[in-house]
Amino acid sequence: MPRELHQGEHVIFEGHPSWRSTLSFYLRWALLAVVPPIVAVLAGVSVADGVGIYLALVILIVLTGWLLRLATRYTITNQRLTIRRGVLAKHVQETRIERVQNVNTDQSFLDRMLNVGKVDFDTAGTDDSDFTFHGVADPARVVRAVDDAHRQREAAVRDQAAGGF
Repeated sequence: MPRELHQGEHVIFEGHPSWRSTLSFYLRWALLAVVPPIVAVLAGVSVADGVGIYLALVILIVLTGWLLRLATRYTITNQRLTIRRGVLAKHVQETRIERVQNVNTDQSFLDRMLNVGKVDFDTAGTDDSDFTFHGVADPARVVRAVDDAHRQREAAVRDQAAGGF
């Protein structure tokens, strides 16, 4: 959630990267985790100890993936987009909804099968080229949430202009 909501601001979408998007992270690192136990066994460590090393690495990989997923939060309100990352240190990226010019989605074949993907936001007047929600479930829903936020923002501006005259 954004640090605090402004007056008249409400949340339209909030979420983390999907657990399904971390499957490729787990698979890649679990395959790489085979190398140290094999090297250890070839160096003279028992096979049982090699299996123990592998299991310890897999546990570490699962915990790391889980922590990275939970340490990332995406929020869309009727006024802004926010990406918050970090556990001990925090990195917050924010842009106002009216600065969003284009919304692009990207899904590999595996992503489409898992119904996850990347939603990239092009924003006006910034050099921040990486304002992206990675690994979100149902990326089309995120695009719809941004469209809803744009419509709500435009309606609020129209209402404010009409009330000012």
